[in-house]
Amino acid sequence: MAKVITVLGSTNIDKVVQVPRFGASGETLHTPNHITEAMGGKGLNQGVASARSGAKTNMITKVGMAFDVSKNMNVDNLMTDHVMRSDNEETGQAYITVSEETGDNIIYIYGGANADMTAADVREHVEAIEESDFVIAQLETPIETVIEAFKIAHEHGVKTILNPAPMPEVGGLPEELLSLTDVIVPNEHETFLLTGVEVSDEKSMIHNAVYYFEHGIDTVIITIGSNGSFYMRDNGEKGIVPAFKTKAVDTTAAGDTFIGAMTTRLEKDLSNLPDAMRYGSAASSVTVSRAGAQPSIPVETEVSAILAAHAE
Repeated sequence: MAKVITVLGSTNIDKVVQVPRFGASGETLHTPNHITEAMGGKGLNQGVASARSGAKTNMITKVGMAFDVSKNMNVDNLMTDHVMRSDNEETGQAYITVSEETGDNIIYIYGGANADMTAADVREHVEAIEESDFVIAQLETPIETVIEAFKIAHEHGVKTILNPAPMPEVGGLPEELLSLTDVIVPNEHETFLLTGVEVSDEKSMIHNAVYYFEHGIDTVIITIGSNGSFYMRDNGEKGIVPAFKTKAVDTTAAGDTFIGAMTTRLEKDLSNLPDAMRYGSAASSVTVSRAGAQPSIPVETEVSAILAAHAE
């Protein structure tokens, strides 16, 4: 049976400008590029990555009244029956600056309709969650919406995957949310904000993982940029899945692609975690080699071609 994945999260309209390099405070730089618009948001990015890798993907999200769902979410396998509309807010916006020098980005988010989502909204879409193998969520919608979705998931035996981004700068995450999370996928900066342990080597990554185990999370994946991703389970299984080398054009949505694509290959008992992560890493390598968020996310055949080219 084909996998069903539900993504609870944000939908943004990305406004992107490429600059030669990031400027210093107070500096003015010329750029030959103007702002372009593309669809994004961590939730939608992860949903598109899942759908393009072949999983039926339910998208639970909230947009403004003027948002054109049929145009902006026209992706095979992406189910839009659970897209809600805000009476009060416009669709979320992301303002993204991309360095042509390094491919890195700086992103500023206006929540809009994403911030208008409530736990009650989530409860109206129980059927999407209960039919799923996995539920993926991030933190671009209110934390109470993620907690509600994960509660429903656990009531129906559905695995939960949390991408704790953006991580609150202070205060950490609620204990209830951590206890409802089966798999957590932070990057180096996000895990440091939560645990206070800087990621510098394998020992520090293990130290980070132990923090999550102590809070009831079974599986930890820490993405470490061009060095790949570290994983550890509370049974002691651990390792590093290398990144696929590519020239970085725009790192926007790289982590989202990794999570969405990986989940399409993951068994519910997580027994094939390294292989699923390798698939996600290959998908992410395509995303960083192209500009934009949603437009850069690969389809299944592109990812399979990369894996075949790197087969031992």
